[in-house]
Amino acid sequence: MQTQTQTGHTNTEHTHTRARDMASYKKAKLQAKLEEEKKHEHVRVLVQLVNEEGEEACQPIELSSETTPAQLQMLCNEILEEEDPAPYAFYVKDKEITTDILDIMNTTGVSSEEVVRVVYQPQAVFRVAGISQCSGTIPGHADNIVDVAFSPDGNSLASGSGDQTVRFWDVFTATPRKTCKGHKSWVQCVAWSPDSQLLASGSRDCEIRVWKADRASPACAPLKGHRKYVTWLSWEPMHTSKHKVSTRLASASADGTVKIWDVSVGRCLMTLSQHTKAVKCVVWGGEGMIYTASQDTTIKAWRAHDGAMAWSMKGHAHWVNCLSLSTDHALRTGAFNERGVIEGDITETSLKRYNEAKGQKELMVSASEDHTLFLWEPSKSKKPICRMTGHQRPVNYAKFSPDGRWIVSCAFDRSARVWNRKGEFVATLRGHVGPVFRCAWAPDSRMFITASEDSTLKLWQTKDTKLSRDLPGHEGSVFAVDWCPTGSIVASGGADKMLKIWRR
Repeated sequence: MQTQTQTGHTNTEHTHTRARDMASYKKAKLQAKLEEEKKHEHVRVLVQLVNEEGEEACQPIELSSETTPAQLQMLCNEILEEEDPAPYAFYVKDKEITTDILDIMNTTGVSSEEVVRVVYQPQAVFRVAGISQCSGTIPGHADNIVDVAFSPDGNSLASGSGDQTVRFWDVFTATPRKTCKGHKSWVQCVAWSPDSQLLASGSRDCEIRVWKADRASPACAPLKGHRKYVTWLSWEPMHTSKHKVSTRLASASADGTVKIWDVSVGRCLMTLSQHTKAVKCVVWGGEGMIYTASQDTTIKAWRAHDGAMAWSMKGHAHWVNCLSLSTDHALRTGAFNERGVIEGDITETSLKRYNEAKGQKELMVSASEDHTLFLWEPSKSKKPICRMTGHQRPVNYAKFSPDGRWIVSCAFDRSARVWNRKGEFVATLRGHVGPVFRCAWAPDSRMFITASEDSTLKLWQTKDTKLSRDLPGHEGSVFAVDWCPTGSIVASGGADKMLKIWRR
C-alpha cells in the first residue's frame, strides 16, 4: 500500500514537470514568433535614390520597408522618365537588394530612423548565355598563338602567332578561312578597326601590316618605321574619325615611340617620342587623347590632332604593362549594337554609344610590374584617383567591364582580382595554379573569363565573383582569350598551337 502511494506521488510530480516544460516551450515559441514578427514588422523608411556618381535622382521618398527590387525598378524608371524602361540593380552599402529594403537594412545595419541611400545601376537589356564546353579545336598555326580577336560585328575571328602568320577564321563553322603571310617574325598583336573592315597586325619584325577583312588581303604596303618590335596597336575611335571609315592607327614599340599612321595611304603622320624606354601599351581614347604606358614607369597623354604631349602621369615604381579605359567596349564596337548591326549613321551612332558608356567621365586603369594598379581620369588630370594594392606579384593585365562598372586584374601571383569603378577592392579570385595572363568580359558584363599558364580557362560570375565553370582543354599555357561582342562565343589560343572555340 505504501509503495502504491509513493508511485502515485511520483507520477503526479512527472505530470506537473511535463506540464511546466510544455508551458515553458510554448512561451519560448511564442516569444520567438513575436520577435520574428517584430523583425519583419512593416515600417516606413525614407529612401534616397542616387546614381553611381552619388548624384541624387530626386528628393528622399517614403517607401514601405517591404518594397522589392521590381517595385524599385518601376519607381526608378518613372523618376528618370525613361522612354524605354531599363533594368536596374539596386545597392545599399555595396550590397545588392535581392528581397526587400528591410532585409538589406538588417544585413547592412542601416537604421529605419536614417535616410537609406539606394544606388541604382543600369543593367544590360540583353543577356548572354554562359560558356560551358569546347565546341571546336582548330589546328593550323605552327607555333604559339599569341593573340586572338573577334571583329566588332562578331562575324570574323583573327589570330596572330609565332609562326609569322595571321589567320582569319569563320566564327559560325569554326573553320579556317584565310592565312595571311608577310611578317618575318612573331606576330605580337592584332587589332580590328571599329568598322570591322580592316585588321592590323604588329610583329617582332618591327612592321605593321593591315589586312582587308573581306578578302584577307593586304590593304596597303607594310607600315615601316619602328626600330624595334611592335608591342600594341589601337585604332582611332569611329566617332572621332573625319571619315566614315577607319583610317588612323596608333602603334606602340619597344623602341620607345608611338607612331600614328594613315592606313589609307600607308604613311606615318606623326611620331610620339617622349618615353625613354619601351612602350608597352597604347590606347586611343574617345575624347581626342592618346594614352601610352612604358617601361620608364610613366603614362603619357597626347593630343591626337597634333601629337603634342598634354602631360605625364607618374605613380608606378616599375614598368607599366597595360592600360584599359572604362569606354573600351564602346570604342571597340563603334556603331555596332549587341546583334552586330549598325542602326543609323555610323558616326552619330558611334558617338551616342560612346557617350552612354562614358557617363560622367572616362576612367582609365593602369597595371604594373610593381604589383599595383592606379585609377585615373586621364583627360582631366595627371594625378591618380587612387592606388589599388593587394597583388603579390607583377600585374600583367587589367580590363574594364563593358558597362564600365568593374575592373578585373590578372597577375603572376596566380590570382585575379575584381575592383569597382571607384578603385575599391571587391574580391580575390583563386583557382588557377599558374600566372593569370588575360581576361575577357561577356558583352553584358555579367560574366568574365580568365586564361592562365596552368592550361585552363575559368568562367566567373560578376554578381557574386564565384567560379561558374572550369574549362580545361588546352595542353599548354593559354596566352590569349577574347569574348565575341555579339554573343556566347569565346576563342582562346596558346602554347599548344590550337585555336579553341567555346560555347554554351
